[in-house]
Amino acid sequence: MLLKDALNSAVDRLSAAHVGSPRMNAELLLMFTLGRDRAYLFAHPEYELPADEQARYQDALAQRARGVPAQYITGHQEFWGIDLIVTPAVLIPRPETEHVIETVMQLAKAIPSGSRASSPSNPTRIVDVGTGSGCIAIALASELPQAQIHASDISPAALEVAQANAARHQCESRIRFHQGDLLQGLNPANFDFVVSNPPYVGESEADQVQLEVRKFEPRNAVFAGPTGLEIIEHLIPQAHSSLKPGGWLVLEISGTIADRVRPLLGQWKHLQITNDLQGIPRVAAAQKP
Repeated sequence: MLLKDALNSAVDRLSAAHVGSPRMNAELLLMFTLGRDRAYLFAHPEYELPADEQARYQDALAQRARGVPAQYITGHQEFWGIDLIVTPAVLIPRPETEHVIETVMQLAKAIPSGSRASSPSNPTRIVDVGTGSGCIAIALASELPQAQIHASDISPAALEVAQANAARHQCESRIRFHQGDLLQGLNPANFDFVVSNPPYVGESEADQVQLEVRKFEPRNAVFAGPTGLEIIEHLIPQAHSSLKPGGWLVLEISGTIADRVRPLLGQWKHLQITNDLQGIPRVAAAQKP
C-alpha cells in the first residue's frame, strides 16, 4: 500500500471511530510506525509500505480507534520542549501544567539575595509531589541548574518512569526520588518550594472527563475522591510543615475547585491564582508566613 493511501484510509478509519483530530492522529501514528518525521510523509506519498509496516500501522490505528491515547501507543509526549517517556502507569503531561513551571520560575527569580539565594552551597530546594512521569521535576531541573530537586510518588511504577526520564535527560544526579504518600518521610521545614499537579477531579465530575482519560489514564492520578479536594486538603498542611518560612506552595488546580481552594489557603500569604490560556484558573500559589 502506498503511503498516501494508507494515510487517507487511516483518517477515514479514525473519523468513523469518532477520534478527535483524525488526520493529526493518523499522521502521528504513521510517523511512529515509520520512524520518520512529518516532512517525510509529505515528501514521499508514493512510498510503498512493506507488509510489516502495514501490520504495525494497523495495530496502532486499532488501539487508537479503541480510545487508547496516542501517547501510550507511541510511548512519548513532549512537555516544556522535553521528550518524555510515558506509559499507562503515569498521567500524560499536558500543556496546561507548563503554567506550574512558569509560576515557580517567576517566584524563584524573586527570592532575595542573601541567605536564601540559590548557589551550589545553598541551593533552592524544591519538591515535586506526585511526580508521575517526572515532567515537572525534570523541567525545573533544566531551568534551575543550581536547585536541589526532590520528587515523590506513591506509585513504584510511576517512579520507574520518572527515573528513566531523568536518566534520559542526564539530570538523575540532581533529582532525588522518594516513594511515599505525598510528603511522607521528607524533612520538615526544609523546602523553598512544594510543587504539585495533584489529582483534583471529583468523582461527581467523572462524566465530564474525556472517556479515554477515564478509561486509560491512571485513575488515582486523575480523581481525588468525591469532591476533588481530598488530596489537596491533605497536601496543604503537609506542605506548610515541609516549607521554610517564606517558602511557596504551587499547585495545579481546575476552575471547578478554585473557589474552594482559596479558603484552604486562607492563613497563607500572597495567594495568587493564575489562569491558563483559555482563561480557566489553573495554578494556585501561596507563601508560608
